[in-house]
Parts: sequence; structure tokens; C-alpha cells
Amino acid sequence: MRLIADGTTAASRLVLVNELETDDGYAFELDSPLFLAVGDRVSFEASNLVIARASGERIRRAGSWSTRCRIGNCRPAATS
Repeated sequence: MRLIADGTTAASRLVLVNELETDDGYAFELDSPLFLAVGDRVSFEASNLVIARASGERIRRAGSWSTRCRIGNCRPAATS
């Protein structure tokens, strides 16, 4: 499922999230999975994932950033 993490676009259905991948090849891997409810909004603040619930509650979730290798973007490791 494609989620837009702009802080204003609400999730359209219940979804279990363990990582979010960006269009430019980065991924944010959550320390633990999270259920997004209908109406939750996703954003990133200071490199942390922030969930804004429909009730107004804000949840910060820890995780780590990594890069993903995509076809055409991958560079093989240098060999000696």
C-alpha cells in the first residue's frame, strides 16, 4: 500500500506497518510494527516517524533509516 507521509493525507484503511520506503530509495524501519488506523496521518519530524491519530493524539515511533538498492541505482561493491 502506498502511504503519503505529508502529515495531512489520512490513511484510508487499517494497515500494519513495519517499514516505510521513499520514492528515492530510502527506507525507515520501525523498531516495532505499528497498526495505522483509518484517519491516521503520517509524517517525519527530526528523522522520527510521527503518527497523528484522528483523536488528536500524536505518537512518535523510533526506527532507523537505510538505503535500498533499486534496479538502475545499485552500485556493486568495489573488488580488489
